[in-house]
Amino acid sequence: MTVSPSQPIRVMIVDDHAMVRKGLATFLKVFKDLKLEGEAENGAAAIKLCAEILPDVVLMDMVMPEMDGATATRAICEKYPQVRVIALTSFNEGELVKNALEAGAIGYILKDVSALDLVKAIRDAYAGRATLSPETAQTMVETANQPPVPGLDLTAREREVLALLVGGLINAKIAEQLNVSPFTIKSHVSNILFKLGVASRTEAVILALRHKIVT
Repeated sequence: MTVSPSQPIRVMIVDDHAMVRKGLATFLKVFKDLKLEGEAENGAAAIKLCAEILPDVVLMDMVMPEMDGATATRAICEKYPQVRVIALTSFNEGELVKNALEAGAIGYILKDVSALDLVKAIRDAYAGRATLSPETAQTMVETANQPPVPGLDLTAREREVLALLVGGLINAKIAEQLNVSPFTIKSHVSNILFKLGVASRTEAVILALRHKIVT
């Protein structure tokens, strides 16, 4: 999509640091096809302002007080699907990237990006094209190649039983503490061993402690 100077891309900046907002605002003035439409200092303020001005593209920080960027991004994308959100942050952690993209962000860019790359990301977002910084793409690959964290499929009761196993309790004592039958606990323990892919209670306890499955 080609945008003429008479139809600038309306941009909103969301960042809790005033100096960052000021720097981005100055940057936007350099390009005739970009226009600063508004600024917000946190996610909650961003949602409110977005309803008022309906920008084309939002540059959204991810780590902010009151409401983080992923939460604000989700709310904006659900209410205003025509608004494109680019995560613009200093952090390149896998969980932050995952949360931002799942929330609906069309791009994830680090703040040390060059001016030309950032303006290209804004134009691409306006045209509906996704953009990831090279570092973010690498993080996504590394995250995807990591083995799944054990214990994610345990039920709340199984986690409770596992915690008591870690505490050194035998089945009879666990049954007494949870006010259920020993047979029920035996069934829970069997399910825990199966889901964790281990052959004994001792292995289950070691795995639980190593991966902090229970506290």
